Amino acid sequence: MHWAMADAPHGAVTVCPVAPDGTPAGPSHSYPHPADAVRHHHPVADRWIWSATADFYPRLLDAGVTVPRCYDVEAAEAILLGHEGLWGLPRSLAAAWARLRGLPVPEDRPPRSFAGEPAPTLFDAAPAAPHGADPLQALLAVHAAQQERISATAHPHRMRLLVAAESAGMLVAAEMHRAGLPWRAEVHDALLTELLGGRYPGGLEPPRLAELADEVSGAFGERVRPDLPADVVRAFRRAGVRITSTRKWELRGIDHPAVAPLLEYKKLYRLHTAHGWSWLQTWVHGGRFRPEYLPGGAMSGRWTTHGGGALQIPRVVRRAVVADAGWRLVVADADQLEPRVLAAVSGDRGLMAAADGTRDLYAALADRAFAGGRAEAKLALLGAIYGQTSGDALTYLADLRRRFPAAVAYVDEAARAGEEGRLVRSHLGRTCAPSDAADDGEAGLPQEDDGGGAQARGGAAARARGRFARNFVVQASAAEWALCLLAALRQELAGLRAELVFFQHDEVIVHCPAQEAPAVEKALTAASARAGEVVFGATPVVFSFTTAVVECYADAK
Repeated sequence: MHWAMADAPHGAVTVCPVAPDGTPAGPSHSYPHPADAVRHHHPVADRWIWSATADFYPRLLDAGVTVPRCYDVEAAEAILLGHEGLWGLPRSLAAAWARLRGLPVPEDRPPRSFAGEPAPTLFDAAPAAPHGADPLQALLAVHAAQQERISATAHPHRMRLLVAAESAGMLVAAEMHRAGLPWRAEVHDALLTELLGGRYPGGLEPPRLAELADEVSGAFGERVRPDLPADVVRAFRRAGVRITSTRKWELRGIDHPAVAPLLEYKKLYRLHTAHGWSWLQTWVHGGRFRPEYLPGGAMSGRWTTHGGGALQIPRVVRRAVVADAGWRLVVADADQLEPRVLAAVSGDRGLMAAADGTRDLYAALADRAFAGGRAEAKLALLGAIYGQTSGDALTYLADLRRRFPAAVAYVDEAARAGEEGRLVRSHLGRTCAPSDAADDGEAGLPQEDDGGGAQARGGAAARARGRFARNFVVQASAAEWALCLLAALRQELAGLRAELVFFQHDEVIVHCPAQEAPAVEKALTAASARAGEVVFGATPVVFSFTTAVVECYADAK
């Protein structure tokens, strides 16, 4: 049975059972702490409905209590608003209640931390109710209205699954924040000292960066600040070399003595500013790095983070990610995830046949369709997904279009919809909102002609939207599979000491006792199969992993 949980004064909660249609199925009960409510109604309550996971779950975890499932009203509201073409409107329970009652809609609060807030005391005021409504009654009304909105979508079953998966992702994010990624501060400090030459007091530039800055200036014959792109561009122009940026790919094409020290400086400068000593002091405590995950933070449903750079851990810094003594890191990276998702969502028989095993998908495509080999097959398939329409990709894309017409037609249609300013949806129903430019007439409405410039800019913007939409339908569907994978893996790991400690797009890390590593690998395989079946139905596509059992993250790849 589902139970609803709402805030009450002084840190207490009020709960009640909920019928399938979202209405109350019995009287309400009050408890001094959320953990008391969960314990009292376990195991009858198999899913808890609440305003937002960040409002309740950290307190439960503090008390050593977990829940099997939840329904996150705030996450559901964000998904439904997007589906209705209202992407970006306030999503809180208070905002949803206000819209339901035709009242002024309050702005959302800043994202809450899964670290939890200080425990309420007897002197704290009662939680703010939306426009004076009873929090439990507001929660029940908004939840019931959301069920009606879900039922009104073109594919209610898929939308219910998406909301359930997003809610499960919230639980996983909170639990991963609590567990933390094992991180050896002393190893991190040693590698920073090795690469940067030691830490200067007062925020001064480390020795190695100062040396490289001097080399860059020496190569130009004048003082140049390598940390200022505009300064570097001007220095190259004075040296007779015209560049438009200091991006690595552009610098590598230049024959000048400043290039080598400049590239090295850029690499180490990013390490120093993004994962240097300041980062280490801020984010690593008690041997753990605890990122602030934001599930569904990107429009595609991909996760983002609130600081910490967890989704961009440099390879060199991974040396500091070391399992506890007697434990291991099981690092699993999904193989060619987005191309496999394209096969599943498009239903292209040829592409599904190529993706029906654990073999490298690009190699399988090369055998079936591309005489040139794996590299050409990869270029063609990624070109179709990301909209690359020039160079060799265009030639190979023509072969792909002939041999896998349904797959290419699927992303082509998404691109057309994006160019025309229409809503584009993932497999389960997450929606890519049209850009603001579409409201200005760039999606087919008349525009003033300023001699061709405005139309040219409008055409370029439309094509850019098309490329984004082309990728969105695949990337967002892949994010849905990943959410279901996390939910299934969380269930598969039940009963083990193993903990999910890291996730980024298509990669997960499980920290476990060494003897549990084989069981974790089996759990990953089972969870992957379950996720594929739940999201895409009976598909022959296999979502395989490359898995490594290591003591140090850097050794996984």
